Amino acid sequence: MNAHYEPQGRRRVLEVISWLIVIALLLMAIIGNYIYRDLSLLLRSLIVIMLIVIAISIALLTTKGKSTLNFVREAKIEMRKIIWPSRQETLHTTLIVAAVTAIMSLILWGMDSILIRLVSFITGLRFLDV
Repeated sequence: MNAHYEPQGRRRVLEVISWLIVIALLLMAIIGNYIYRDLSLLLRSLIVIMLIVIAISIALLTTKGKSTLNFVREAKIEMRKIIWPSRQETLHTTLIVAAVTAIMSLILWGMDSILIRLVSFITGLRFLDV
């Protein structure tokens, strides 16, 4: 029974080690950029980009990384399946949204004006004499 669980345990340990390396690389990029701020910006940028690329590469080798990569591939396939609206449909929808927004803003402005007059009348305060 131990022989069956041992590879799975090793795999788990390798996963944890991989994620620790990823975290260490990202921390090195952040802290190193701060510590070596006297170096040229180009050199620091190249080092940070290199460390991030290495960290992403290691992260993609883990189980979570592989599932994330698979998810991205499936998302790209689904994006190709989408039927996008035509330019005319998009324009019509945009105009409808703009018209409804304008109408609602006029309604709210009218209700606000009525409420201000009502409150001014009830309280005797003069909000309208601005």
